[in-house]
Amino acid sequence: MLKDKVVLVTGAASGIGRAIALVAAREGALLVLADLDPHAGNETLRQVRDLGTEALFATSDVSQPDDAQALVDQALAHFGRLDVACNNAGIGGPSALLADYPLDGWAQVIKVNLSGVFYGMRCQIPALLRSGGGAIVNVASILGAVGFATAAAYTAAKHGVLGLTQAAALEYSAQGVRINAVGPGFIQTPMISALDADPAVHAALVAAHPIGRLGLPEEVAELVVWLASTRASFVTGSYHPVDGGYLAR
Repeated sequence: MLKDKVVLVTGAASGIGRAIALVAAREGALLVLADLDPHAGNETLRQVRDLGTEALFATSDVSQPDDAQALVDQALAHFGRLDVACNNAGIGGPSALLADYPLDGWAQVIKVNLSGVFYGMRCQIPALLRSGGGAIVNVASILGAVGFATAAAYTAAKHGVLGLTQAAALEYSAQGVRINAVGPGFIQTPMISALDADPAVHAALVAAHPIGRLGLPEEVAELVVWLASTRASFVTGSYHPVDGGYLAR
């Protein structure tokens, strides 16, 4: 589906980001991988190269506008083009009631999860236009559609990602850049490992998903890669939950 397409993935060192990289590599993509963790990021690089694809890894902080531009510049310098970008990097942030929510925690979650997507798209869109079009897939969350107590910053940021996705799609779809968002439910990744370690919390999380289990990173990755491909050529400005029925309750 992505044969010889240049695909940029942020947050590629683990979890959903690594799964996206591996599924894209399986589909023939050329990969630009980014993360703050160079050790784990280079392990993803090794795994995608083992699948026979050409790839590079860059240590990058999505919350820094200069890093966002440098990452796109590296993609263009190495591959000469950019066809797809997946803005996946994110953090969970503190868990607290809104009136007690730490100000530094609020600022950091918004900086990474919302501003990071804006900075990424702001740099990626001109490169996609120069390549004649392409696709962006933003990784939001089920909490981009509903609220969640004690996660005000994360919920607000992910709602913002949906707004950014829709606004950008309205602006650039006619120029050949499709922009969509996915909304993972609770997925078995390092981000939720602390929560999932408590049997009672694990049971509650599973019970929130009518399908009866948590999701796997690969299940999100398959949807992301489809949205990035020409098989989704009439899909833009949309939000696609992959949540085991969470939002259907």
